[in-house]
Amino acid sequence: MSVYLHCLSHSPLVGLVDPAPAVLAEIDAHFRTARERIAQFDPELVFLFAPDHYNGFFYDVMPSFCIGMAADAVGDFGSAAGALDVPLELAQDCATAVLRAGIDAAVSYRMQVDHGFAQPLELLLGGLNQCPVIPIFINAVAKPLPSFQRARLLGEAIGRYAKTLKKRVLIIGSGGLSHQPPVPELATANAHIADRLMGSGRNLPTEERIARQQRVIVAARRFVEDQATLHPLNPEWDQRFMSLLAEDRFVELDYLDNEELSELAGKSTHEVKTWIAAFAALSMFGPYQTTGTYYREIPEWIAGFGSISAQPSFAL
Repeated sequence: MSVYLHCLSHSPLVGLVDPAPAVLAEIDAHFRTARERIAQFDPELVFLFAPDHYNGFFYDVMPSFCIGMAADAVGDFGSAAGALDVPLELAQDCATAVLRAGIDAAVSYRMQVDHGFAQPLELLLGGLNQCPVIPIFINAVAKPLPSFQRARLLGEAIGRYAKTLKKRVLIIGSGGLSHQPPVPELATANAHIADRLMGSGRNLPTEERIARQQRVIVAARRFVEDQATLHPLNPEWDQRFMSLLAEDRFVELDYLDNEELSELAGKSTHEVKTWIAAFAALSMFGPYQTTGTYYREIPEWIAGFGSISAQPSFAL
C-alpha cells in the first residue's frame, strides 16, 4: 500500500489561446517532471476528483458529489473522448464506504465527463485508459454548492477507503485556481440556456457546441487585452491556498463561505474543492510533504494556474 498525490489546474483553452512560447516551455518542463515521478510511482489505481462544466451534470438532477461506476469523456475543447477504465467492483465498494462514512454521494453508471477529468488523465498518465480510475465529481458551478467542509469530509472518506487497498494509489485533484470564465448561471439565463442547463445540453448539436466553445475563446482573448472584462485573477489568494495545503492547514477553509470565495477569486474557483478532497484523502495516510509546486497567472487560460505533488512523509 502506497499513495501519491498530484493536484493541478485545467483549462479548456490549452492549445487554443496560449501564453508566450517561453511560458509554455516552462509549463511543459514542469509537467514532464510530474509525469516522470508518477511513472516511477507506477500507480495501480487512480482516484480522480474533478468538476463539470454543464457537459455531464445538469439541473435535472444536480448532486453535490457523484462517484462514477462507469464514465465516458465527451471530448470538449479538443480533449480526449471515450471511455475511462473504471473498475466496477472497486467503484461500488468505494461508494458504499463513502455512504457508510456519512457522506451522501450519488452514483452514476453512465457518468459523462468533460475536460476537467480528461485533461489530467492525458497530461499526467498519457490517456484516458492508461490506469484504472474511479472518477469522483464535485459540483463547482451549479448553486447550491457544497462547502469546503463537506468536500474535506468526502476526501477523508475516500482516503480511509483507499488505505484499505493493497495498491499503489494515485490521488488527483483537478481544477482552479482563481478564475471566472463565462459559465452561464440558471438565475440569469434566458429560456433557451436555462433549458440547456436543466438537461437538454447533455448532447449538444455540433454547431451549438462549437459556438459555445468559441464564446469562451473570444472571452479569453478579450481578457488578455483587458482583465476588467472578467473577474480578475487573484494570485495572492491562490498562493495562500497552496500554502495552506502544503502546511496541512486546509481545515481552516472549512470556515470560508461560498459567496466570499466567489468574491475573492471568481465563481469557478470552487473547483479548488477537488484539491481539498484530494489532500484530505492523502492526509488519511498520515503526515505528508509537498513537492514540485508551480504557480503562474495565465490570463490566456483565464486561470491562476497551479500544480503541486505530495507524498506521505515516511515515503520521502
